[in-house]
Parts: sequence; structure tokens; C-alpha cells
Amino acid sequence: MADKPSVLFVCVHNAGRSQMAAAWLAHLAGDRVEVRSAGSSPGDQVNPAAVEAMAEVGIDISTETPKVLTVDAVRESDVCITMGCGDTCPVFPGKRYLDWKLEDPAGQGVGSVRPIRDEIKTLVEGLIAEIAPEKTA
Repeated sequence: MADKPSVLFVCVHNAGRSQMAAAWLAHLAGDRVEVRSAGSSPGDQVNPAAVEAMAEVGIDISTETPKVLTVDAVRESDVCITMGCGDTCPVFPGKRYLDWKLEDPAGQGVGSVRPIRDEIKTLVEGLIAEIAPEKTA
């Protein structure tokens, strides 16, 4: 892993889970981690309930757009975290792959998205502690 690890979050539509995970990682790790997200079949827009749920914790993802998963995105990432996209993520030797089992927020209201948002935060905090802990002086 490079000085600055790179993480790719992948879900089917890149409209909910992967967008929230990328936002949490960027927010909590700052410039210690390079963050990407993509979808195997990207949606037209980020899930409005995910946007609202993240806004409640002070993170704005309203300007994000779903992106298509590319082989290059996987190749350029140290850690690839899938969230329900099955076998659509290309596999490269030497990469670390994790599969986070998270409920899909598609079609749900903000009340149902909040627990998913909070579970993602907990997973991201664990990931940061492992791959990019804060340096102590």
C-alpha cells in the first residue's frame, strides 16, 4: 500500500451505500486516504434520502453523481469494498477485497436510511483505524 492508501467503494447504483461510505471516509480520514466510489449499473442521481441522511450529520453529498465502475478504478485502488454488487467487480491479484453486507437504501425514506448511514460510519471508522490511523506526535 502506498503512503496514501486508496479505497474504492462499489455498489450497484452508486447512489446510496457507496456514496455515503465515500463521504464518511473523506470526512473522517481527510487527506490521509484517496477515496473513490462507483457502481456496476449507476443510477441517474444520488438517492435523495441518502443526501438528506448525510446532511443531518453535516456532510453534503448533494453534488455527487453516480459513476460507472471501471477496471482502472479497481486497478488503481488498494482496497475495494463491495456492497451488494456480487461478482461484477473485477478482481486483480494483490488487491484487498472486502464485502460489506448492508441493507440497500433504494426506495426507502430517510428514517430507514439513518441506521444504514450509521452502520457505514462504524465500518469506515474501523477501516481508517486499520489502513490510515492518525499519526501520533
